[in-house]
Amino acid sequence: MLKEKLGLGYGDVNMLVHVVLKSDGERAAEGKSEDAVLDEIYSGAKASFRPIHEKLMKEIGKFGEFEVVPKKGYVSLRRRKQFAMIGPKTNTRFEVGLNAKDLRKNARLLEQPRGSMCNYIVQLTDTQEVDAELVGWIQSAYEGAG
Repeated sequence: MLKEKLGLGYGDVNMLVHVVLKSDGERAAEGKSEDAVLDEIYSGAKASFRPIHEKLMKEIGKFGEFEVVPKKGYVSLRRRKQFAMIGPKTNTRFEVGLNAKDLRKNARLLEQPRGSMCNYIVQLTDTQEVDAELVGWIQSAYEGAG
């Protein structure tokens, strides 16, 4: 309703909901280790996506310091602000959400509407898709997050 009637973006609506509910989006992870939350995210039909997660984290770890914030269904990666979200979107698709500016148009980069949680989404189904091009886009988002 907030998106439809007030024209707010998804990110703005999400923030408002968390303020109203006095939540931070992390309750599902509260009191659990990062590994325990990842085991929950990558269970059942989504278990096959864990290798994509691991490969991404190995590559992103080379950039430098950042914070890993596990949420209910994905992992938020942050510096001063969130630069990426990674995790299974459905049982058949993994997504990398990027908060980056001015990336060159590419068929793999799905530009998101203004106000969304991320500026771009990249859909993956296999570890082979974690390539230099994707890692470069993530690094651009990392550098832009300060």
